[in-house]
Amino acid sequence: MRKIPPLNAIRAFEAAARNRSFTAAASELCVTVTAISHQIRHLEEQIGQKLFERTPRAVALTLLGERLYPVLRDGFDRFAEAFEELEDRSQGDTLTVTTTRAFAERWLMPRLSSFTRSYPGLSVNVEGSDALVDLRTANADVAIRYGMPAGDELSSLPLLTDVYHAAVAIPADTRVSTRIEDYMTRPLLAYQWHNRSIDCPTWAKWLRAAGKTGGEDCRLSWINDESLALHAMERSFGPLLCSSVMVAEGIENGRLARIDGPDLPGFSYRVAFVPTRRTKRTIGKFTDWLRGEAADFTNAYNSLAA
Repeated sequence: MRKIPPLNAIRAFEAAARNRSFTAAASELCVTVTAISHQIRHLEEQIGQKLFERTPRAVALTLLGERLYPVLRDGFDRFAEAFEELEDRSQGDTLTVTTTRAFAERWLMPRLSSFTRSYPGLSVNVEGSDALVDLRTANADVAIRYGMPAGDELSSLPLLTDVYHAAVAIPADTRVSTRIEDYMTRPLLAYQWHNRSIDCPTWAKWLRAAGKTGGEDCRLSWINDESLALHAMERSFGPLLCSSVMVAEGIENGRLARIDGPDLPGFSYRVAFVPTRRTKRTIGKFTDWLRGEAADFTNAYNSLAA
């Protein structure tokens, strides 16, 4: 049988240590300050040592209290996670994510099943749209945004940073040229950026960096949607200047090839949410999972590019 002090005394100590205040601990636990003081005194008597130094205006942890507090804090955190998981499984919960159509299709959806397997009680709704959604007023809980700051009203965490390749499809049982000169007699694929305020990568910049002349005059076939442009490239309509995040899988499995030439700098993907909603269990779980997947992707991509 475990020799453990009364749980009420342990709770009182953990709350007082975390808040550095008996008054705040009493408010949190819905008891009086006197009750908190008595519980902690009882705990100190049981272990035979002081946990707090008491002064008229404040309390401070002793060395023993400083050692004990993180152990109990981590224990209560694990209790909370266990019961939250049980609640999630019994009641179910829903998270709505908004991101661009291309990112949803190419990166998020192929990985999302691992999240739903880990949290079968949680439902994830995905809204793929290039329109910028205001998380403060929209139904969405989380936004995965690209190429722009989240804004002062939102909290955000970094996910991925990309570069821009020129890529081309490799039809089955064929070999393709990776020389850009072999494609300059026909239009190159390009898609229109919805955010005109950022300095986006262009074929003219890529050709200039590759040391090719006539880049400003090259013919382009414009498509107004990134996802449609990627589909067109994959169906051999021609080379496309595209994000490494969007084509990494295709290059790895041999369906796509990089055209010989430079990488242009891209931008960053960030996961954003309203700070006051961070306590919603699903947001914390989803962002933690998302960042783990992003780290795995980055490591795999760096190994492939090495």
